[in-house]
Amino acid sequence: MIPLKDTIPSRTFPFVNYLLIAINIICFFYQLSLGPYVQHFISLWGVVPLRVTTLQGDFYQIFSPFITSMFLHGGWLHVLGNMLYLYIFGDNVEDRLGHVRYLIFYLLCGICASVTQVLAAPYARIPMVGASGAIAGVMGAYFCMFPYSRIVTLVFIFFFIEFIEIPAFFFLLFWFVLQFLNGTLSFSTQNAAGGVAWWAHIGGFVAGILLLLVFRRKRRYRIIWS
Repeated sequence: MIPLKDTIPSRTFPFVNYLLIAINIICFFYQLSLGPYVQHFISLWGVVPLRVTTLQGDFYQIFSPFITSMFLHGGWLHVLGNMLYLYIFGDNVEDRLGHVRYLIFYLLCGICASVTQVLAAPYARIPMVGASGAIAGVMGAYFCMFPYSRIVTLVFIFFFIEFIEIPAFFFLLFWFVLQFLNGTLSFSTQNAAGGVAWWAHIGGFVAGILLLLVFRRKRRYRIIWS
């Protein structure tokens, strides 16, 4: 399933969400410009769990990647997929939280996601990069605030392509269950140390739900049916 858009228009211009998308894309093009040096760059600015758990390096070297890693990606599909999800779900969350709250919320979700992955795979040596943990937090907030929104989704059924509107509650619940199953499986298959950071997705989503209790504005929200 590939989400294309939701059915709730944002009431305000989501300039922070667009700014985050722009920064991610600019950083990715910068990575492409590095050529063979990109792996060294990622090892410096990505979160390496073993470096964190063994405190290899000074404070800046160990902890600054918890921010910088959110803006780095491993390839075209990685960055484009993440930006699609951020584009779909981020504008409405920013609309409800407010611009400054949304930015802080996004960064904290990304940090929580990375911490969760470090706890899940404390001895992994592979650098962890990507915005998916922070975006998972945005999706967690969307899950709570807009459960009855509909997600226009591209579905492949054998040789046929269908466009289906799926309630956000079920779409995001299915996404989370899939992450959880894969995360649990990663332990038994010894893949927790590399590949997809499933537990970062899980941690980000849960953090988004919990942080929403602190960050949302103190007013009663309408549940939007569409």
